[in-house]
Amino acid sequence: MSTGNTPEAVIFDIGNVLIGWQPERFYDRLVGPETRRRLFETVDLHAMNERIDRGADFHATVEETAAAHPEFAPLIRLWRERWLELTGPVIRPSVALQRALRAAGVPVFALSNFGIGSFEIAESHYGFLADFDRRFISGHLGVTKPDPRIYAVVEEESGLPPERLLFIDDRADNIAAARARGWQALHFTDPAASPAALAELLTGAGLVGPEVAAAALAATGATGEESA
Repeated sequence: MSTGNTPEAVIFDIGNVLIGWQPERFYDRLVGPETRRRLFETVDLHAMNERIDRGADFHATVEETAAAHPEFAPLIRLWRERWLELTGPVIRPSVALQRALRAAGVPVFALSNFGIGSFEIAESHYGFLADFDRRFISGHLGVTKPDPRIYAVVEEESGLPPERLLFIDDRADNIAAARARGWQALHFTDPAASPAALAELLTGAGLVGPEVAAAALAATGATGEESA
C-alpha cells in the first residue's frame, strides 16, 4: 500500500472480507466432495453467479442454468433456494473495524460484486451491511470488478482523488485494478490473519486508535471468523 497519503475513505469488499463466501463448502457438506466436484466441473456456477452480479435476474438466471443441466437441476436451484447457507461465517474483526471507522467519522464504503436479489437476502440477515456511508453494488451498477468502470463510479460519486482511497478486497485481480488507478489497497488473503494487517494500516494512518483496533481484533476467537 502507498503510504504517502492519508486515506480519506475506506472501501470494503464484502465476500471473504466481511462475510465468508465459499459455495463449495456448502455443497461439500450437503452432497460430499465427489458429487460437488462433478457439479462444479459440469456446470460453471461461478459464471452463472457473475451474470447475477452484473444485474441479471437472480431467479431467472438460476432457473435457466438448471434447465440446461437437468441432471444437476435440484442442486443448482439450491444456489437460490438456500443462498444464505452459501455465505458465512461473519469475519467479525473486519466488521468491528468497519464500525470503528464510522464511529471515528471516517467515510466507509462498500464495493462488492453482488447481485440485486442476493444482496437483498444478505442485507436482511447481516445487519452491518447497512453500516456504510455509500454502497456500490455491482448488480445495481451493471458492471463488476475488476472492470475499471466500477472504480471510476466510486471516484466520481465520492469526489475523492484515487490516492486518498483505501480498498480492501480478497481477489488479486480486483486489487491490481484498484492500484492501477492509484488507489491504496490491501489484499485480504486470510480471514484469520488479514484483519491484523488491516488494523495495522488503519492505526498507522491515524484513522483508528491502537486501543480501538485491539478491541476489534479481540471481537472473536483465534480463527477470526464466527457465525452470524
